Order: sequence, then C-alpha cells, then structure tokens
Amino acid sequence: MVYRIYVEKKSGLDHEAQNLKSDLLQLLGIGGVQNVRVLNRYDAEGIDRKLFDYAVHTVFSEPQLDVSGESLPEAELLFAVEYLPGQFDQRAASAAECIQIISRGERPAIRTAKIYALDGSFSEEEIEKIKKYVINPVEAREAALSLPETLAMAYEVPQSVETVEGFTHYSDAQLADFIAERGLAMDLADSQCCRAYFAEEQRDPTITEIKMIDTYWSDHCRHTTFNTILDAVQFADETLQAAYQRYLDARTFVERKKPVTLMDIGTIAAKVLKKQGKLDGLDESEEINACTVKIKVETEGRKEDWLLLFKNETHNHPTEIEPFGGAATCVGGAIRDPLSGRSYVYGAMRVTGAGNPLAPIADTLPGKLPQRKLVTTAAAGYSSYGNQIGLATGQVDEIYHPGYVAKRMEIGAVIAAAPAENVVREVPAAGDKVILLGGKTGRDGCGGATGSSKSHTTASLESCGAEVQKGNAPEERKLQRLFRNPQASKLIKRCNDFGAGGVSVAIGELADGLLIDLNKVPKKYEGLDGTELAISESQERMAVVVRAEDVDFFTRLAHAENLEATVVATVTEEPRLVMNWNGKKIVDISRAFLDSNGAEKHITVQAPRADWMAASREAGTACGADSPAPAAEPQAPQIAAYAADDFAGRMRALAGDLNICSRRGLSERFDSTIGAGSVLMPFGGKYQRTPAQCMVNKISREHGDTKTCSLMSWGYNPFITEQSPYHGAYLAVVESVSKLVAAGAAFREVYLSFQEYFEKLGKDPVKWGKPFAALLGALDAQLALGVAAIGGKDSMSGTFEDLSVPPTLVSFAVTTDQVDHIVSPEFKQAGDPVYLLQPELNAAGLPDGDSLRELYDRVTALMRAGLVKACWTPGMGGVAEGVLKMALGNRIGFCFDAALSADVDLFGSQYGSFLLEVDAEALVDAKASVEADDEPIADAACGKQTSQEEDCSLQHLLQALEAATLLGETTEVYALQYGSEVLEMPELEKIYEDKLEPVYPCSIMTEETAPTLTDSPAEEIFRANIPCAKPRVLIPVFPGTNCEYDTAKAFAAAGAEPEIFVLNNLSADAVARSVSDFAAKVRESQMIFIPGGFSGGDEPDGSGKLITAFFRNAEIKEAVTALLGERDGLMAGICNGFQALIKLGLVPYGKIIDTDETCPTLTYNRIGRHQSKLVQTRIVSNRSPWLAGVQPGEVYTVPISHGEGRFMASQTLLTELAANGQIITQYADFDGNATMEMQHNPNGSDWAVEGIISPDGRVLGKMGHSERIGSGLYQNVPGRFDMQMFTSAVQYFK
Repeated sequence: MVYRIYVEKKSGLDHEAQNLKSDLLQLLGIGGVQNVRVLNRYDAEGIDRKLFDYAVHTVFSEPQLDVSGESLPEAELLFAVEYLPGQFDQRAASAAECIQIISRGERPAIRTAKIYALDGSFSEEEIEKIKKYVINPVEAREAALSLPETLAMAYEVPQSVETVEGFTHYSDAQLADFIAERGLAMDLADSQCCRAYFAEEQRDPTITEIKMIDTYWSDHCRHTTFNTILDAVQFADETLQAAYQRYLDARTFVERKKPVTLMDIGTIAAKVLKKQGKLDGLDESEEINACTVKIKVETEGRKEDWLLLFKNETHNHPTEIEPFGGAATCVGGAIRDPLSGRSYVYGAMRVTGAGNPLAPIADTLPGKLPQRKLVTTAAAGYSSYGNQIGLATGQVDEIYHPGYVAKRMEIGAVIAAAPAENVVREVPAAGDKVILLGGKTGRDGCGGATGSSKSHTTASLESCGAEVQKGNAPEERKLQRLFRNPQASKLIKRCNDFGAGGVSVAIGELADGLLIDLNKVPKKYEGLDGTELAISESQERMAVVVRAEDVDFFTRLAHAENLEATVVATVTEEPRLVMNWNGKKIVDISRAFLDSNGAEKHITVQAPRADWMAASREAGTACGADSPAPAAEPQAPQIAAYAADDFAGRMRALAGDLNICSRRGLSERFDSTIGAGSVLMPFGGKYQRTPAQCMVNKISREHGDTKTCSLMSWGYNPFITEQSPYHGAYLAVVESVSKLVAAGAAFREVYLSFQEYFEKLGKDPVKWGKPFAALLGALDAQLALGVAAIGGKDSMSGTFEDLSVPPTLVSFAVTTDQVDHIVSPEFKQAGDPVYLLQPELNAAGLPDGDSLRELYDRVTALMRAGLVKACWTPGMGGVAEGVLKMALGNRIGFCFDAALSADVDLFGSQYGSFLLEVDAEALVDAKASVEADDEPIADAACGKQTSQEEDCSLQHLLQALEAATLLGETTEVYALQYGSEVLEMPELEKIYEDKLEPVYPCSIMTEETAPTLTDSPAEEIFRANIPCAKPRVLIPVFPGTNCEYDTAKAFAAAGAEPEIFVLNNLSADAVARSVSDFAAKVRESQMIFIPGGFSGGDEPDGSGKLITAFFRNAEIKEAVTALLGERDGLMAGICNGFQALIKLGLVPYGKIIDTDETCPTLTYNRIGRHQSKLVQTRIVSNRSPWLAGVQPGEVYTVPISHGEGRFMASQTLLTELAANGQIITQYADFDGNATMEMQHNPNGSDWAVEGIISPDGRVLGKMGHSERIGSGLYQNVPGRFDMQMFTSAVQYFK
C-alpha cells in the first residue's frame, strides 16, 4: 500500500515559497500573484501504517517547523514537480535510510515531489511562464496529483543489445545519417575507421561497441581537438611567428618526433625543463589522472615524503543545462582524479564564467536559462556537493563576459595529498580482479562525455537530460575515508574513477586485457540494458585493481566504511576489452584499435594578430593619452567605464564593476574552514572584506600537525584574451604565479595546470588560431619563468548557435611553503608606506621573464626580512583595485602620492607587479641597521631561482624600495585621497558590496535586537566521580558526516583516545549490527561527540534526522542514558551534531525525548542559504565541564559553516534557559554585545544564541566549529580561537 503525506513550512519559515513569490513578481513580472505555497509530498511503500505515522513527525516533518496533512491545498494554480525517472533524489533516499534505521528492517520505497499552490489571477501564458521557471526539463517534470497504486517502477527488462546490421557495408552517406540518428559525437572519418575495423573483424558491431568507442574517442576523453595535426600555420604578424619558432626550437631541443598539435604546444615546456634538469619533483606514472609532485612535509621535527596532487575540471555543458547537478558534479569530477591517486582531497577553488546576472529575464535567449537563475543554482550545486564531501573552498570567483552566455564556464580545482608510502602503482597482471566501489549504476550520466564534446542548439538541449548525473556526495566521502586508510590504499595496484564513459572507460583503461561481467555491476533499478551499464558515469564510484588473494580483505575494509564493493572484471593476457552481458559477448575490441583514438585529424591554422593595443584601438576603446603602448592594458568595456573625468568617478565605476565588486555573497556559501587547515580565509581583516588572492591550506594529515602548506592560485582576463589570445594567456600564467609570491611563497617548485575553453573550432582556420595563439603565449610565459604546466583540461565546445565563449586559458599555479611565511593582502596599520614594484616589459609589452624572476626573489626577500605587512599583485583593475580591496579588510584609508598618473599608475595594466605595505617602524630600524653596518640578511632568505647572484643584503633591499614607486601611505581616516580629491571609503564600500546583492545577498537588514545576557559563572569545579587517565571518546560517522577527522585530532591533542565509529546501513542486518555495536562501545566510553556534516545530505528537508533516527533505537537510548545518568559521562555535538542533540532533546533537557512544538530547534538560516565565515561569540555561561577553560564575558572567534543554524525557542523557554545558565554563548558584534545583525549573527538565531547545555552542563551543543583549531590558521583575521573545550573535557576525568 502507498501512504502519502504533505508537509509545509509554518508561516514565517516558508522562505522557499516567499522567495518564489518575489521572483514571480519582480523577475517574471507576473503581477497577479497573491500568495504562494510550497509543499513537499512524500509517498511511501513497504512499511506499515504505524511506522508511517511515526515517520511523519520524526522523518518527514518536525513539529516545531512544519505542518503536515493528507489533503492537497486548494489554489487557483496547483501543480506538482518530480525528478525525472533515474535522477538521484537525495530527499527520498535519505528518508528511506532514516526509516530503515528506525525499523531495522528493509529499506522502504520513497518517492517525493514538490507541490506548488498559487493564488491570484493568471493567464495561460503566465501559467506556462511560471512552470517554465520552476521546472527544468533536463532534470524534472510535472507530476501527477493522483495517488499511485504502487511505487514500483514497471521496467521492461531487456535481454540483448542491438547489433547494427549492415554497418560494415554502410556508404559514407549512410554513416553520416547513422551518426545523426544515434546522436553520436564522432565524425565521419571516425565512423569510417569503425567500419574498416569491424570489416576486418568480419562482423557488424553492437550498438554498445559503437557508443563505447564514441565515448573513448570523444573530445572530452581523448582530447581529439588538441591532438589534431597542424599541417600549416599562416601568420599575421611577427610576434606570433617568433613565438612559433621558439616552439619549433623547443621541439628540436627535446628531439620531438611526433606531429605538431595543440597538445604538443601545451605540454612541450615540461619536456624542455625536464631535459634541462629541472622539475625534479614531478611524479610520473602511467596511472596518474591528476598533476602529481613529490614534496617534503615537515612534522614534529622531521620531514616526510609525500605526494601533492591537484586537478582542474570543467562541467560547462552539464551546468549550462542543469545548473545544480552540473556544478555539483563539476567539483565531484575534480575530486575523482586525485582521489583515484589514493590521496586525500582537502581544498578546492571555483572559477566560473557567466553573462550579466543582473540582466532582465526578458533578455534570456530561447532555449537558455536566465543568467541569474543559472549562476545562483550552480553556486548552490557546487557548494552543496563540496560542503558535504568536506572540502575547504578557499577561492570562489566569477568572471562576467557576454560570451559566456553562449555556454557557462564552470571550473572546479582541487588539491590533495598523501604519504608517498601509501601509494602503490603496479602494472595489473592476468588474474587480478577489478572491484567496483561505491554507488550503483543508473541511466543518469549516460552520454556525459559525448554531450560535453558537442556544440549545442536550442533543439539539442531538449534531449540530453540523461547526460547530467546527480552526484551523491556522502557516497564519495566514504571513498575519501577508505583511500585514506593505508591498509586499503596499499592493496590497490591501479585505480580509475567513473567519470566520463562509466564502466567502459573507468575499467577499460585499467589494463590492456579485461573481461568485464556487466551482470555484476550493481544497479539502482532494473531495466538497464548492457549499453547503459557500460557507459553510465558517476562521481561516487571507483574501479580498483587488486590481486585475487586480496579481494576478501579489501572488500571487508570497504564494507567497514559503509561502501559496496563488487568484483566485476578480471585482467586477461590478451589485449582486448571484452564485456559480457546476459551470457552474451556484447563488446570485443582490440586494445590497439581503442587506443588509436580514431581517424587522424588535420587542419591549417590562421594565427591572429598579437598586437593587443592595435586590437583595442580597433575595438574603439581608449587607452589614455599618456599611456606607453607596451605597458597599457587594452581598454575592454569594463575598463573603459573607469575613464571618468575625475578620480572619484573612476573609483566609483571600478567599485561597481561586475568583475571587481564584492564576491562575499557568492563565496560565503562555501565551507572555507573544514579540515582545520585554512591558513588564509577567503576574506581578511577585522571586517573580513579584503579578498585573499591565493588559497593556502596546511597539508592535511590525519594525525599530528605540520608547518607545510600548499598554495593555489589562478589567473585569467577575458577582455585581454579576446583581443589577443597570446597576450592573455601569457598574462594568465604571470598572474597566477605572482599571486603565489604575493601570498608569501618563494618562487621555487611552482607547477601549473591550464584550463582551456574555446568555441567549437570545426574546420575554420581562423577559429583554430585562437587556441594556437593562446598556447604559444602560455608556452612563452612558461619558458620565460622556468615553470611548466604538468596537466590541464580542455573544453572545445563553447558554442551555442551563433554565440561563442571568449578565448579562455585559465592558469592555475601551485606550490608549497611554510605556514609562518604566509603574507595576507589587507592593510594592517595606518602610517605605513606602500610601494609599487614593477617588472620590466619585453618587446611585446609583457613582463620580461628574467625581470620577473628577479622581482619575485626581491619581494620574497623583503617579506622574509620582516619588512612587508601586506602584499597584493594587480589584476584586471590595476593598482586602483588593489588599494581599494587592501583597504576594506581593516577599514584603513589611503593617501595616494599626488605625482602618480591615474591613467598609467592607478588604472593601467600592472600584471606581474606588487603592492607592498612596508612596516614603517621596521623600515626605520632597517635603515639604522644599514647605517650601523650590522650583519646583512643571508642569501637563503631570498628563495631565489634566478641564475644571477642577486644581492639580498638588507642594503640591497632598501635600495630596491628606494627605486620602486612610492604609491602613498595608509591612513587612519577611512578615505581615499588623490591630490585634492577625497573619496570617503564607506561610499565606495557600499557600491562595492551592493552591486551583486540582488543576485548573491549577504546583508539582510533587521530591526530586531538581542539582549546581551548577564554573565553566569560556574559555581563549582567540575570533576567526574569516575576518573580516567585517558578518556575514550566515541565519534559516530553517518553518511554525510565530514568533521570526524578534525574532531578526533582535537581530542587526541587534548589527551583523549578518540574512536571513530562508522554506521553501516548497506542492509537491514548491517543496521542491526551497527546499533548493537555502537551501544556496546558507548558502554566502554566516557564521552560521545557527534561531529558536524550533512547527515543524509540534511534531508529529508531538515538536518540531523538520520542521526536522531539512530539514537532513538532503544538499545542506544539506554546506553546513552546510562552514560549520562550513571557514569558521569559527557556528550557534545557541533553543527550537525548540535542539530541532532536538540532534536533528540538532549539539549536543553539532558535526555532523549519525543520533542513537540514547544521544544527549541534549529532551522534554516534567515538568509536562505549556507553561511561560512568567522564570527565572534561571547561566553555567557561556563557552567559545564566542557567550558572550564573559559570565563564569562570572554569573546572568541569561531568558524561557522551551516545552512540550518537558526536557534528558535519561545520567549518563555529562552528566559528559563538564561536563568539556568544554559545559554553558554551568544553571537556578538565587535564590541562583544549580542546582536541580530547578519554580519555577526549569521543565521538569525533568537537572542543570538550560538550554544546551549543541558541542566547539569554535561551535554553541550553549539553551531560554531570549535574543533577547527590549530597553529597558523586564519592568519588574515584577528581573533582568539581556542575555547579549550577538548582540553577541559579531558581534564574533567582526571
């Protein structure tokens, strides 16, 4: 029987409905809308009525927040929306998991839908408009309102796959028709190769073979565009011709015999540098899917051998058509590659490209999503996946250019590391087994590789929904955990991810000879045929090769992480890829043919002019009369807007430029502190307004601390690159490397990875000239600096009908250094001089390589000498942008030297230059030291890479400053002064912050106030009646938990013995065992700590429900009650753990109860999205063993990262909790007062409550991540971070 319930948020909490109403009125212009309601519909089958009724108030809804009922509401317009069959539904999956944990029986069938009930007056056209806005046909459809008889899907079970009869005799015309009819990405020449091959095999192919080959040879998988042979090149000027000759000389130097291709141009620098004896740290292997380098990690006085891995990935096409899923799988896809290298992925950055998100929806092109909806939904998708899997996202930026209306750019870049000894790479041998790990296969994800390789039209977008696979982040998190276990990782001989191509590529690439049994591939549902099983991709699956004798042990390790592990293939001697399905051989292809990559492609290239100034003049933009041509940046439209008559007008235009203005509302939805390794926050200063230019993280270690950190940055300017791809790519490299140096890294062991994104080139020589020129520019930059791109990703399908993306080459730069060398960009103090250090320019108007290297060493030496407080390297907005953003963080003003030229010095191009805030007092001391002839600074401080013997003495450094341009001085007055013009910074800051507020809000105003509660000090010293020298802490891990490592490290450092317990819910028996095992471990432990995360993906429609379902099991409830009531034990939860504790009643009541509408709870942030930043919390009460190390009135800075942190309680209960001293912390402003301001109270909690305790203080719950502590963290934000929670808890048992 199917049971149904409707759940709706209570009035005042119905943010989704009210936001939709606002969009319909303001964006769609539907003035007849009077009221909007949104309900979640749940259908359940496979459980009895009693269990369903229990689930209504514990799983499907919360009595404090929701109203539930069995009847549909009445409305003028009523319709339902559901996911397309086969698309992953996190809400339904989590609801089913919760009910299974409650019942300890089989997992029920759950189906969800969303009901939209609108009142008002609507025309038929408006109804269609509303449905089009709400329903993306790529992922969802309108659902029936009637109750189905069953939720079981009626699948036709296929028995065989099609053989393409007569294929070997097809004419070329028939082949062309076949390609079009089957929607293949291959061209005619490739199909001719297939025809010839199968003719030799004396048989016709199966459709599985054709689609598998289509995937193998797709541009996405095999880079066919980049591997096309360039037969001839025609040049329009000497600049590119000379650059091409340098490339040919490099080929001669490395004795390159393979043909000239874009791929060769893009990779030759690494070959040159390697032959020169450089790139010693490069780690090379046949298996590597991510850039991999060897590094030394310093810990506890010794250095260990580690591998550092990084990767950038695009999901442009999937995100364009289904923004949430596409962007989510972008970061999921980026993670897969270093993860397959058995490394732990700990950091991420996101760089995207879009059209103007402020454009009216009426301007949206047919077949396209509105830019505003696209950018916001994509941000939600990427952040959702990255936050769940546990990546510290330290850089989030979005580039706005009209060309990205053709197709969005969605880049995810990640960084990872692993001890070198944990990574074993061996050639698979006959008899080895291939194990499929993780998620099951479905139709979603079929054709992702080939779809990403096509240009698109309005018609094609309607038929490719299955290409976008919705990833399951909690499942990929389990893979992270498994591969971090050296017992498991050392058994893996080779590994591949299930990215584009699914089984056919993921397993097909592992060995030359393979026999795959498709019937063993786990399925999400029945009805899949052999072809679908072979090509469906996903983010949360891996294929690993292990020895046959290791299969059982490896499988047990996987099951211990709640992961499915199934042997699906065997390595064979014969180099053929064979797949069997239903007892039939449906794929049987030689390795040599697969690796041929299809027909050889040839093209002639017409190179563009590389005179960016001429291109700029032809575009009709001015460069400023007194600008030297080689040094001036082409005045793209955004830059031209700065050409006001006065300095103030230019600065206002700059502050309001889409490409310059604040990204806080975008960035703060991404968790930036998870992993307790973030050295720089995305925004620095007391006010967290100055954007960091580089992502800096400690190398992530499971145990112990380290001083070694990784740095990652990016560079690209579309307005330069569209004028001259050569110049744009050269400067992208310079910008990315300069950002590393500006952040304090020495210029050594720097590695690059490129992201190329261009229009569909076809056979047009002019179009081919754009990537050709860009790669030559990047090559010249690499050779000039002595650095190399050791990886990258190309996407060559940026075309929609007649529109194309701008020529795009984004450079990512990576290096490592020490935490104590890091420098942040925000101005630190008034009265400091600020200097501009610039490189010399070459004949092309670009920073000269030798000059840059010398400058890098000079900047590093100045930093290591202690002279530099802050540093910025200019980008698109020049020096003016740098000064503006450096001033924001601590609200320090600046007075420019009146002799500076606004056109050249302030608003001109300054790539490769550095703005240095020099410590005025240290400068005086240094000059005195030189005059006294004290000992100079050692050369080792320079970190130099130049071949010259650079003098790094203190005297030389002072001379370098004297030779530099003095820009001016920082001031206490928060204003910018240039000559007689004074511009108040609050005005500029408002322009800067408000520009994208309609798209990415971050400042919701409120008139509410919060009382600053009276201090409530502890009246006793807390001591356990049953002491323990090394208390045991039980840390449960649920699907979606991601803070267990941070928590365990914090407890270990405090002297406790942490134990991580992973819930296994793969089957009803596994759930039962987990319940019993956990209860037994509770009885052996002194503490339970529930860490943060997204248990069950924070579904169904609310956080912590999976955890509460687990703890409500009678056996666990009894053990917890005994721990707290009889054994003086402690319990705590942070973030997701706090959400679980409050919904169990453990806070504030001290025991597990059935909560009702009178109980407090935590709900969605008022801003309507995830919030991640540092906030201040004031200690109100220390009446808890957890808080023995703090005193009421103290203020601590704490990382927060949550979407549901708003504490809600009745005024009566709040008063009672305050009187009892159970409110322990409040969100506070800079003066230490409780506040409702969104900047300080990020979720809008009642009375600014951040944390509470049980009546006896032994159960504590708080939203702020007090476990994310450590040396050298958050260096660009001042604060006191360690509340001594973990030390206090351990001392309680002494």
